[in-house]
Amino acid sequence: MSSTPSTKRIAIIGGGILGVSTAVHLLRDGASVILLTEHGLASEATGRSLSWLNSAGERSTPYHQLRVAGVDRYRTLFAADPGRDWLQFGGGLMWNPAGQEAATEARHGYEKSIGYDSKLLAPGQISSSTPGIDPDAVPENAIFNPGEGWVSLPHLVDFLMEEFHALGGELVLSAGKVSVTVDRGRATGVETAAGETYEADAVLVACGAATPAVVAPLGVGIPNGSPVSMLVLTKPVEHELKAVLNTPRAAVRPNPGNTLALDHDWYEGHIAEHADGSFSIPDDVVQELADEASKLIAGNPDLKPASWKIGYKPIPGDGEPVLGELGQVPGCFVAFTHSGATLGLIAGELLAGEIMTGTKHPMLATFRPGRFS
Repeated sequence: MSSTPSTKRIAIIGGGILGVSTAVHLLRDGASVILLTEHGLASEATGRSLSWLNSAGERSTPYHQLRVAGVDRYRTLFAADPGRDWLQFGGGLMWNPAGQEAATEARHGYEKSIGYDSKLLAPGQISSSTPGIDPDAVPENAIFNPGEGWVSLPHLVDFLMEEFHALGGELVLSAGKVSVTVDRGRATGVETAAGETYEADAVLVACGAATPAVVAPLGVGIPNGSPVSMLVLTKPVEHELKAVLNTPRAAVRPNPGNTLALDHDWYEGHIAEHADGSFSIPDDVVQELADEASKLIAGNPDLKPASWKIGYKPIPGDGEPVLGELGQVPGCFVAFTHSGATLGLIAGELLAGEIMTGTKHPMLATFRPGRFS
């Protein structure tokens, strides 16, 4: 899409769900968009996310409201084609370790108090609400949230990129570490690691856990609380699981091709980061996670890891999303958040609106990067 004097030219750094979603929303609004990635599309956190679509538990009211709106956008996408095997709404099931029955009941009570669909179940009641789970794995009670779902983000990125190309978006892959160019205090475009420059009326930095490092040279400080995490995909296995499971030793969701996606945090201490930026973990730890997941599935199938990816999970220092324009650098916007899957569509929609109109959306009021100034 060629840029005309009346067409806004937007450069986006980051090929994950937040960058791609915002790019597509901008293109729909008539902008000219160039999207640059350090490596490939969905090559970082988007490619290794459990991507559980939810607002379960307790958090700030604005964050809850944004997540609920995020799930709503996925419901709209799901309704357009319920047969997509990469986006499903089978609910979510969680339970705590033995001895924490009161904590589970308190969580359920809180969810009910804010109108979040929440059912407290005894182990023997689970099969009547959701299939494919071994009730013996549940020590006391569990919470089933029927309105939750999951998405395979690499599939969603591929889906959105079809529209991106159809609308004339420009894609620059493997651009290395891209920086924001500034003139007289305002963002003017981007520069690739090789020194290629692209002018733009506005820039969005959506680089996951690397976002604070990208804006730091601009004099902007954003606290970074991103931990190392891992997502494991199993080999295909027969199962009837529909819900996303969040349990004391494994989180599990269905995945296209009769595979399962697994993650948790108990093994973080086993992950080694190397000088070249790569990560490793002993194979037996990966298998241990698969064995823990097997205990949750009806029939306890033999789960074999097919692949796993390790890297930083984007989480801002205060745990809340960081979304919007940098007060210190007009024309430069950021998107840095946990819940990137749940917020992927709604954040892209709202950020695109702000970039195009200059009008700040009230749902993002508490998430401005200026709160750290």
